[in-house]
Amino acid sequence: MRRAASACLAALACGAAGVSGSAPAAPAACGKPVYLTFDTGHMGVAPLVAEVLQRQQVRVTFFMANERTRTGGGSLDDEWTPWWRARAAEGHAFGTHTWDHTAWVADRADGRFDMRPTMGPQAGKKLVLSAADYCAELRRPADWFKAISGQAVLPLARAPGGRTSPALLKAAEACGFTMVGWSPAGFLGDELPSDRYPNAKLLERALTGIRSGDILAAHLGIWSRQDPWAPAVLEPLIQGLKARGFCFATLREHPVYGKLAR
Repeated sequence: MRRAASACLAALACGAAGVSGSAPAAPAACGKPVYLTFDTGHMGVAPLVAEVLQRQQVRVTFFMANERTRTGGGSLDDEWTPWWRARAAEGHAFGTHTWDHTAWVADRADGRFDMRPTMGPQAGKKLVLSAADYCAELRRPADWFKAISGQAVLPLARAPGGRTSPALLKAAEACGFTMVGWSPAGFLGDELPSDRYPNAKLLERALTGIRSGDILAAHLGIWSRQDPWAPAVLEPLIQGLKARGFCFATLREHPVYGKLAR
């Protein structure tokens, strides 16, 4: 389901190459910031993730797609609307992850793209999308979020699996979204197999490797992982990074991406 995982198994590292409205007041200056981000998933751990973030007073950036949930619906359906509204009220930031978790496969000579959604009515099928079609995929979560929360997302997007091409990046930018990946040490490994990458190992590697300015990436539930990363690793990771002098900020405060939202 997650195409990024196979590319990151050996080194536990990978990278990838977004519209803004009124935002909560900026937090106090952060000397050693890290930027924790979450992509949607089956949402099974979403309530527990929210509890940890509230308890630790950490604000993050969520990238939203309408992914299949454990209750048989979608992560952006009516069941989850109150959860997303609550996160918006808490001051988190938001970006788009495409509506159907639609991953890039290849560029076409005529300027269109071979894409493969992992969700929705066309899940698993190879589709041919124009740049305008792809923009519609990016805008749909943003429009949904604006309708349910009254807030606009940041002009930021994350490509499913981190799969992009220069042409795809250009198409996203043409409709107002800049793609955001993650730092090498920021690949937190929650999509990797539990038997080979147990939570204790993932926590140790993250605490050892993360540096100031890194963008960290995790999910709100991964189907394939038997020993869920969240919330088991999440709170110890936050506490461990705080103990090392790090602080947490959203991409609204990022020195590069934050400028796009102003």
